[in-house]
Amino acid sequence: MGMLKEFKDFAMRGNVVDLAVGVVIGGAFGKIVTSLVDQIIMPPIGVLTGGVDFSAMKWVLKPGDDSDPKHKIAEVAIQYGAFINVLIQFVIIAFAIFLVVKAINRLTRREEAAPAPPPPTETLLTEIRDLLKKQQP
Repeated sequence: MGMLKEFKDFAMRGNVVDLAVGVVIGGAFGKIVTSLVDQIIMPPIGVLTGGVDFSAMKWVLKPGDDSDPKHKIAEVAIQYGAFINVLIQFVIIAFAIFLVVKAINRLTRREEAAPAPPPPTETLLTEIRDLLKKQQP
C-alpha cells in the first residue's frame, strides 16, 4: 500500500498535473499549426511558385510497380516537400513559444519591481522618537 500512496502523491503533485495539461494543449496547438501551414500558408506559396504542391515534392529513388497485383513494389522516395512543411510548422511553433515566454518574462519583471523596499529601521525609530517628543509637554 505504501508504494500506491506514494505514486498517488506523485501523480497529484501540481507539477505533474501542469505538465499533463501542457502536453494536451501542446498537441492541440500542433494540430492547429499543421492546419495553418497545410491549408493557409502553403497554397499561396504554391501559387507564387507556379502551382507547386510542396507536400507532393519528392525525389524518387526507386519507382513503384503495381502492374502485378500479387507482387506490388512500393515506391522508395525522399519526400523533401513534406520536410519543408514540417520546417515551416516548427518555425511557427518556435515563434509562438518565444512570444509566450517573452510575455511571461515581462509579467514576472513587473511583479518583482512592484513591491517597494521597506524603510530602514533607523528612520522609523527616529520618526517614532520625534513623535514622542512632540507629545510631551
